[in-house]
Amino acid sequence: MSTLVSEDLLLLLLDVDRGTVPSGYAPDLGLGGALMVDLALGGHVDLAEREGMWRGQVVVPLDGVPAPEDGLLAAALARVAEKPRSPKDAVTRLGKDARGALADRLVARGLVEQVDEKVLWLFPRTRWPEADGRHERELRAALRATLLDDADPDLRTAALVALLHAVGHVHRVVRADGVGDREVKRRAKAVADRLGDGGWPAAAVTAAATEATTAVIVAMMATAAASGGAAAASGS
Repeated sequence: MSTLVSEDLLLLLLDVDRGTVPSGYAPDLGLGGALMVDLALGGHVDLAEREGMWRGQVVVPLDGVPAPEDGLLAAALARVAEKPRSPKDAVTRLGKDARGALADRLVARGLVEQVDEKVLWLFPRTRWPEADGRHERELRAALRATLLDDADPDLRTAALVALLHAVGHVHRVVRADGVGDREVKRRAKAVADRLGDGGWPAAAVTAAATEATTAVIVAMMATAAASGGAAAASGS
């Protein structure tokens, strides 16, 4: 089953039984970052230096690359192409309303089911409890191998680790006897740092932060995708 990184991230964020997403706006920033990863893996976006008075990097679509066939990614690329934006701004905009669109795709894939209900018989709420857990178990196994067994992750897995760490959720997804939450977070940060420092053949940038401490890691993988980014990351 071929899924987007953004679909996988939402699946991991959802509570298996209740089908709810953690509170706060960090998860939506994470989903925006995951959509950026999907665009980068397809070789559709990269970073460029902003011209003019306000210096800094901006996210730009790559010239000469056909638009994604996937409608969701095509819409995301169109939003990026509106004008050059900082990674933080771009991720924030991509994350807006992404949750519902991605959840609809998970429902269509049969991975979750949609439950529409009212809280206190008044306030509408939608939940997405698990329907078929096989794909999520595969994702969690890859994450556990990376964070508990020191396996070298591929780019998709490394990006998921970085995004989960950024939204403060990695220790809830990966649990093991004898390895505390703090150690899981430390190992996840090491993976994110390797990704950001170019430990893999990819450019990367740390972007989109909450006003407190949450940072969303946006892996810009156009270079890796162009050179066969599916290759395993070795850190060399």
